[in-house]
Amino acid sequence: NKISNPKIEENVGDFRLMSREVVENIKQMPERNLFMKGVLSWVGGNTDVVEYARAERVAGDSKFNGWKLWNLALEGITSFSTFPLRIWTYIGLAVAGVAFLYGAWMIFDTLAFGNAVRGYPSLLVSILFLGGVQLIGIGVLGEYIGRIYMETKSRPRYIIKRKK
Repeated sequence: NKISNPKIEENVGDFRLMSREVVENIKQMPERNLFMKGVLSWVGGNTDVVEYARAERVAGDSKFNGWKLWNLALEGITSFSTFPLRIWTYIGLAVAGVAFLYGAWMIFDTLAFGNAVRGYPSLLVSILFLGGVQLIGIGVLGEYIGRIYMETKSRPRYIIKRKK
């Protein structure tokens, strides 16, 4: 919920009463796989919460196992967020920054204390820095892919409540 846009309410069930207007707005969405909790938050409308105490299951076991929960979480994350794509830019910046700091420390250590360790540290800095640059590139590509993905959903920019 922290990475989705719009914010999806927590601890809200999947059973809902919807007005015809909300149903028609959902039907206008051209997507095939709708993550309903996100779609209902995106469509908006007046909402109210009915709190209740859920009784224990009387018979049988739930067929919704951990794997299905994992897939539901992935569906929610990928339907309403580009954060998983964007995170690679930040990881790349961190890796490249660490490599830069380590390289600066190696130069300082060699000049100030004369501890010149040959080969391995410079190779490590090179690999880390180039790996960080590659992750930054992957993150930038991911950002473009995320924007393309959001555009191809063809969601309306806004929903008109009333026409005069």
